[in-house]
Amino acid sequence: MRYLTAGESHGPQLTTIIEGLPAGMPIENVDINEQLARRQKGHGRGRRMQIEKDTAFISSGVRHGYTLGSPIALVVENDDWKHWTKIMGSEGLTEEEAEEIKRKITRPRPGHADLNGGIKYGHRDLRNVLERSSARETTVRVAAGAVAKKLLSLLGIEVASHVVEIGGIKANPAPYESIQQLQEVTEASPVRCFDKEVEQQMMDAIDDAKKKGDSIGGIVEVIVEGMPVGVGSYVHYDRKLDAKLAAAIVGINAFKGVEIGLGFEAAHRFGSEVHDEIAWDKEKGYYRKTNRLGGFEGGMTTGMPIVIRGVMKPIPTLYKPLKSVDIDTKEVFEASVERSDSCAVPAAAVVAEAVVAWELAAAIVDQFPSDRFDQLAEYLKAYREEVKEF
Repeated sequence: MRYLTAGESHGPQLTTIIEGLPAGMPIENVDINEQLARRQKGHGRGRRMQIEKDTAFISSGVRHGYTLGSPIALVVENDDWKHWTKIMGSEGLTEEEAEEIKRKITRPRPGHADLNGGIKYGHRDLRNVLERSSARETTVRVAAGAVAKKLLSLLGIEVASHVVEIGGIKANPAPYESIQQLQEVTEASPVRCFDKEVEQQMMDAIDDAKKKGDSIGGIVEVIVEGMPVGVGSYVHYDRKLDAKLAAAIVGINAFKGVEIGLGFEAAHRFGSEVHDEIAWDKEKGYYRKTNRLGGFEGGMTTGMPIVIRGVMKPIPTLYKPLKSVDIDTKEVFEASVERSDSCAVPAAAVVAEAVVAWELAAAIVDQFPSDRFDQLAEYLKAYREEVKEF
């Protein structure tokens, strides 16, 4: 199972093509659009979220609410395209038209892909880089993740996310009763935080950064319940599922670190305080008494909840821009300012949810018979029963 995205931030549309989903899985536009709406929320978002009302259209691969087994194409139109048709159009320009376009960028922004990408691909107009490297592309990653979340949910696997830190303000551990409760509480929070005591402090920190023309980052956590034991592999490094999840998290724009379970805290503890004792009972089969390793051992799922966190740096587009160098004149300038958020950590939690869901769904489809969804569901049910008897 794989997907490919296409599109630029101010282009006409964003597109993703998904291949490898089993036939006969129920899916509709609403399943995807609910997730896209979640991505646009959050205290600290910029004006772009007011302009765009992201909705996806399923243009192929689904008929009458069920997947066909053929590639699925999802399209999200950019409402702001009407203001960018000349600047971002695919047709060639006359010399006069080219002169009229005032949006050429020659001043790379620190922390962005602008300069490195311009050098790599030979672009003298850095808009050619920033339009694709923009976090706007995560819109269709969330769309693909929504399809994956639907598949997982139908198989009894639930995925949720929440914010555990913004700008150095840390939430207390979330004592949630169920993953559904975690989702309900965090969905009602402007910063997607379970801890109501620090929610306002996080919002104040975002507002303070905005007033200063600055930005702040944070940490998000994704929790998954219901994954069966033994998904992934210890046989080869590139088949370890926790490694794939780590790559997916760091692949999100502005993410610079990832940890699973105790993560970096494990470096400060004895082995007896890190590893999880194994137990067994007739109802549950094998389980761990603790979950310090976050649901993974040897690159495979243990059946315990998966707990993975990602670190998002502050967004590098600042309203008090850092110094940069013009690639044409080599003069020192303040970096150009594009429309931006002061904090996108709450939205990034939804993106993290999506990429985690995708990797888990892809791993299940890869490991179990999956041409037809009904066969996949039956096989997974039988496998879970088999594991109890092992």
